[in-house]
Amino acid sequence: MQRSSSKKLFSRTDEDVRLCPGAGIIVRFRSLLAVCLIISTVTGVAAATSVSDSAALATNATPHSTISATSAAIFGVVEGITEYLPVSSTGHLILTGQWLGLSRLSGESGPLGPKIEKDPALDAFEIVIQLGAILAVLGLYRRRVGQMCLGLAGRSRDGLRLLGLLLVAFLPAAVVGLVLHKPIKEFLFNPCAVAIALFTGGVAMIVIERVVRRRGPAAVKNIDSMLWRQALIIGLAQCIAMWPGTSRSMITIVAGLLVGLDILAAAEFSFLLALPTLGAATVYEGLKSWSVLMSSAGLDGLLIGLVVSGIVAALAVKGLVKWLTGHGLLPFGVYRILLALVLLLMLSH
Repeated sequence: MQRSSSKKLFSRTDEDVRLCPGAGIIVRFRSLLAVCLIISTVTGVAAATSVSDSAALATNATPHSTISATSAAIFGVVEGITEYLPVSSTGHLILTGQWLGLSRLSGESGPLGPKIEKDPALDAFEIVIQLGAILAVLGLYRRRVGQMCLGLAGRSRDGLRLLGLLLVAFLPAAVVGLVLHKPIKEFLFNPCAVAIALFTGGVAMIVIERVVRRRGPAAVKNIDSMLWRQALIIGLAQCIAMWPGTSRSMITIVAGLLVGLDILAAAEFSFLLALPTLGAATVYEGLKSWSVLMSSAGLDGLLIGLVVSGIVAALAVKGLVKWLTGHGLLPFGVYRILLALVLLLMLSH
């Protein structure tokens, strides 16, 4: 049930991770990465343009906006691409909501500029369609998930240990999220905060990756060899991702590199850590806001968002691991910096 490495998990010859019989003809990740970044750039720039005209946004948004099938599909694509790529799903979803006219800048300003007025249904929809991304990781990493299930049943010591590592890494964000959820919504959900986080995160990715490479080969090449303190540090770092625009995947991968994991092991642990982190938020929001979701998006809109986000996330995860095998985080860091500069430029006008 164990895997020798993350690289083996995603090798082309591994039949267990094929998404379909024709997976061998999927375009190489360089093309996928280009498409992902182009889509994200178009979304971000278009959103930044719309942010600069708050009056127009106020005209188009309504207190209880209806999420159409087209909007649901767009949100699904953005969620699927950005959830596991280190570019910030929350930041891109905020910008997408403004671009589509489903949220607007309010007349009230906080420490970092005008706040965003979001339809509660849209807020819930963005969280619940994370289920598609969760299912993508469950499918791709089903051996790891099975290993942890065996651990719970007392049949795999490594599986039980991995489950414990994920729990240790999950708890800090769970506690901090409960305490700071309202202040974060109040003060940080605005375009300027997103731009700051995008820029800072991009610079941090580039600098930290260079520092880690100079340090030499990583000590941990397989998450089975992780230490408890490494998991705790990654979990503490994940709390920083509550600032919109930071990126949960970015901060956990970078933290993994800093504590001694190689980039593939850091990415695998980051993906698995998403299961409890995103899962808890998705279940809570789904139960709390089900009636609002049904009245705003409907079951069909919700299913469209889930299916699209799941398919796109699966492709993004497979592609990211292939990319990281022979490349690094530099393109993602550059993209974040450029998008932040464009957004700040638009906001200044």
